[in-house]
Amino acid sequence: MTLVLGVDIGTSSSKGVLVDADGAVVRTAVREHDVDRPHPGHVEMDGAVWWDEFVSLAEELTAGVTVAAVGVSGMGPCVLLTDAAGTPVRPAVLYGVDTRATAEIAALTERLGGADAIRERCGSALSSQAVGPKLAWLAAHEPAASARARRLFMPASWLAYRLTGSYVLDFHSASQCTPLFDTHTLDWHRPWSELIAPGLELPPLAWPGDVAGTTARAVAGIPAGTPVITGTIDAWTEAVSVGAQRPGDLMLMYGTTMFLVATVDRLVTSPVMWGTVGAFPGTRNLAGGMATSGAVTAWLRGLTGAGFEELLAEAEASGPGARGLLMLPYFAGERTPVQDPDARGVIAGLTLSHTRGDLYRAALEATAFGVRHNIEALRSAGAGISRVVAVGGGTRGGLWTRIVSSVTGLPQVVPQVTVGASYGAAFLAASSVSPADIDRWNPPSFVVEPSPRAQYDELYALYLDLYPATRTIAHTLAARQRLLA
Repeated sequence: MTLVLGVDIGTSSSKGVLVDADGAVVRTAVREHDVDRPHPGHVEMDGAVWWDEFVSLAEELTAGVTVAAVGVSGMGPCVLLTDAAGTPVRPAVLYGVDTRATAEIAALTERLGGADAIRERCGSALSSQAVGPKLAWLAAHEPAASARARRLFMPASWLAYRLTGSYVLDFHSASQCTPLFDTHTLDWHRPWSELIAPGLELPPLAWPGDVAGTTARAVAGIPAGTPVITGTIDAWTEAVSVGAQRPGDLMLMYGTTMFLVATVDRLVTSPVMWGTVGAFPGTRNLAGGMATSGAVTAWLRGLTGAGFEELLAEAEASGPGARGLLMLPYFAGERTPVQDPDARGVIAGLTLSHTRGDLYRAALEATAFGVRHNIEALRSAGAGISRVVAVGGGTRGGLWTRIVSSVTGLPQVVPQVTVGASYGAAFLAASSVSPADIDRWNPPSFVVEPSPRAQYDELYALYLDLYPATRTIAHTLAARQRLLA
């Protein structure tokens, strides 16, 4: 029996899956971890954790079997800098949840001719999601580490490098290295990359499903000579896992953060969303991401000490509107379409009669309002949305997806397998050794239909008003938080 291994390095856990040639999941395993938050707005992780957890997952999943190929995936865009020998010079700076480079975003935007000029060349304006400002921040604030840096990695490329010795990055991940990448030529834009990161050897580029190389030696139960794909960022691998890669498709990834990937038939850009290269040759995406979603519900679970099932039942009983509560889910700033790292969470309407179930319901509804806000921005930019596919751990339990469908008015297809990015990585690995069809691997399981949404329309209008009404206060408090750190 032909088996492939897929491993994804996520924000709160690493996941692995062993899959057969027909797409059936044979084994799964998870390793939970925490990110480091050394200062407000700083979110980091030791690259050694990525490798150690890969090895641990691979040893468990390959015990007693042989795999034909390895798929890798991970959160991103991240900034893991190493010296010429491949030794990390500092912990990795994570994707848009790390908001340290606000000043560098403003300075680079002005120096490079403005947001429109950057978006025209790169597909996206500078934001907390962009790699370039974070490299500039490191050069300014950690010059010794920055001076030692010679190579740039993300979780998938780091695993591929450790397994094969190949230094390579996929085109999609490169397209999120704004402003280092030219979305028209599909290559690094040397004038800007040398301005921001002189001395950094940018990696050769390949497609996520291309073979980066073969394992240089036997490791974690994987024989020497096993093909390893290049891999890509988790949200795009998740889209692959559910076949959401055709024009008109929108993937909703329910996880620690909420991610949206719309596939378009041409280059589409937006001042507030991210225009990227797709996971396959010839594809383009317009994407968005919320800074928190499942992170807020996890925070509530930790705060109350209640379990997931218990809180979910209480949120169900609370009913639409959370008995008069309205939440802004900007607990770690917000990415799209607000693009405000100093935004903060708000819970409006609290009384002494409200319960933890009401708070949990309000958090689920806040995420749904954020999804609707992003969808409206995608459509305004010209992205047609004809099919929505849901994936990720948040699809379990049903309530969250039902709320999102009711708030947006859109049905959501939930596939049979919602393991997510690790499954998509396994599919790409399988495709590298023999033809594979994701529609046969992972057909639809059911469709979540929207309920009447008149009450949600009224609450959504209030949601849109709540951010500008509290923005000045939030920014003042964010500044105080930085001083207190």
